[in-house]
Amino acid sequence: MSASGRVALVTGASRGIGRAVAIELAARGYRVAVNYRSSESTAMDVVRAIERLGGTAMAARADVSDRELADSLAAQVERDLGPVEILVCNAGITRDNLLMRMKDSEWDDVLRTNLSSVYYCVKAVIRGMMKARFGRILAMGSVSGLVGNAGQANYAAAKAGIAGLIRSVAREAAGRGVTANVIAPGYIDTDMTSGLPDDVKSGILPRIPAGRYGRPEDIASAAAFLVSDEAAYITGQVLAVDGGMTM
Repeated sequence: MSASGRVALVTGASRGIGRAVAIELAARGYRVAVNYRSSESTAMDVVRAIERLGGTAMAARADVSDRELADSLAAQVERDLGPVEILVCNAGITRDNLLMRMKDSEWDDVLRTNLSSVYYCVKAVIRGMMKARFGRILAMGSVSGLVGNAGQANYAAAKAGIAGLIRSVAREAAGRGVTANVIAPGYIDTDMTSGLPDDVKSGILPRIPAGRYGRPEDIASAAAFLVSDEAAYITGQVLAVDGGMTM
């Protein structure tokens, strides 16, 4: 699945799943823009890891929940690496709370960061992809968006919204050689999930038929396939990478 120097933009790529995806794509020959919002040092760690592999990468700061900054990010990547051919929308946050206690700000922050950012980033690059008659759009959903999760009404709503958004994009762009898909990770061992209470973690493992928590690299491998030429006939799909949690 050689990339032949294609340009990939990965949002939220300074840690966790985004980091793993950026490094995996670079290892396969993509030139990678490592987007981050606040932690320049961790983003540069990813860039250096890619360079040690012999790859090409740049760190690009932008809060992609802001429409203008998402547009500027796409323009910066095109200027420094070339037009974005692969877009992986991974930026996301959690603000967990029971619905009856959820603040409007917790709802708004999660919907803006997790869902609106996908809309802004896709809109920033899709015209160029369609003109070039090639593009790969991949967004990170969640099993929470498939089945819901107590205490995550905002997060589940955003992730379910991503599925509807990306399926609509897939229908609009398929005739121009552009695919759009979603990966719905299950429980993946990252900084975001490490803060869960121990009783919550212990309750999750028995629900995973594979018998283990997922690793960021499990998601990265699936992502690398879905943005490759081999996946050119796959579009509008939601792939659960969850060890069997939702089957």
